[in-house]
Amino acid sequence: MSLIASDHFRIVVGLGKSGMSLVRFLANRGVSFAVADTRENPPELATLRRDYPQVDVRCGELDVEFLCRADELYVSPGLALATPALQAAAARGVKLSGDIELFARNAKAPIVAISGSNAKSTVTTLVGEMAAAAGKRVAVGGNLGTPALDLLSDDVELYVMELSSFQLETTDHLGAEVATVLNISEDHMDRYSGLPAYHLAKHRIFRGARQVVFNRQDALTRPLLGEGLPCWSFGLGVPDFKGFGLREENGEKYLAFEFQNLMPVRELKIRGAHNQANALAALALGHAVGLPFDAMLSALRTFAGLEHRCQWVRDLDGVAWYNDSKATNVGAALAAIEGLGADIEGKLVLIAGGDGKGADFKDLRDPVAANCRAVVLMGRDRELIAQALGDAVPLVRVASLDEAVQQCRALAQPGDAVLLSPACASFDMFKNYEERGQLFARAAEDLA
Repeated sequence: MSLIASDHFRIVVGLGKSGMSLVRFLANRGVSFAVADTRENPPELATLRRDYPQVDVRCGELDVEFLCRADELYVSPGLALATPALQAAAARGVKLSGDIELFARNAKAPIVAISGSNAKSTVTTLVGEMAAAAGKRVAVGGNLGTPALDLLSDDVELYVMELSSFQLETTDHLGAEVATVLNISEDHMDRYSGLPAYHLAKHRIFRGARQVVFNRQDALTRPLLGEGLPCWSFGLGVPDFKGFGLREENGEKYLAFEFQNLMPVRELKIRGAHNQANALAALALGHAVGLPFDAMLSALRTFAGLEHRCQWVRDLDGVAWYNDSKATNVGAALAAIEGLGADIEGKLVLIAGGDGKGADFKDLRDPVAANCRAVVLMGRDRELIAQALGDAVPLVRVASLDEAVQQCRALAQPGDAVLLSPACASFDMFKNYEERGQLFARAAEDLA
């Protein structure tokens, strides 16, 4: 039975992918609802009108009086809760909620909940593959792939959910079997008042969690825990009790749990120290929900990584080319620069720039100085990055991605790697980060 009151009126605010999943969920349960969107022509409007012509939909500026007719507003992650119309409705007693809260109320199987500034898609996918290798009927989605409500099924034995800070803002009680914040670095500073507000939003993932996983190398990932809550950790150092980490034996590095070596690092298909951390995080989460080590290690040996996330594109004249277009913030770019930089013989030639979303780029300077031969800058905020990098390495400014690829070809030497890891969103020049990555890969593959 669905845990949703039938006598309440609800409004879905935002008609994108998650909004449409809310429409399907509510319509299937026969409850009363309407839809609103700030855009005149939202992405799913035609689908809504075709499949649910009886639903009242209002497009354009939000009408406070209309919103206040509802008992509960399901707000899209793309719409800031600080929006004046939403704040006005909340002040008059309307509850602001979201699809993840509704998912949590209705999910019958345990939830593995994963957030973080970076790597959450990789770790979420990896835990899903580990669960599948263990023979579990697993559903993977949330902020990645399939919207949460579309995954609900009595057949599912385990949910593995990637959750963004925006989704967590409207989630009061997730109640995950195990929850983690993989890392915290500045992101979405155009939407938050500062890092503390972003940090608080991320930590909502721990509400009602039965177990937690934290990153030993990032103090901001450690929750303030209730007494006796099982707690696991991961990090690139030597692990201790209830910890996953790296151990070295006879000159060989191993992924390890507590005092036991699990598998040699060289058997991983995914490259770089940051991906070793991702593998360890996935092992910790899988172990917390009882997945056997043999199945998890088997999945690790075959996992080749995700598209646009430090994805190998090609080798040409002794230079490896990597597409890390998903690095839409400084923390993600740092993970790739330091992780890949430590894993190659030569230096990196980095392509960076785009829409910086109000971020501070100063943390890039030292890792760029240590790991890069040069940086090729493009996009709206390229001068902000140039100011932050100063004279750390030679800087080359370009007007297009094709020009960036040509410059990298000229700059890179045998043993080097060319890395597209922009530290910025893509919207100033591209439809999304996927298009940016695809165009980079195409341009790199076209080099003769």
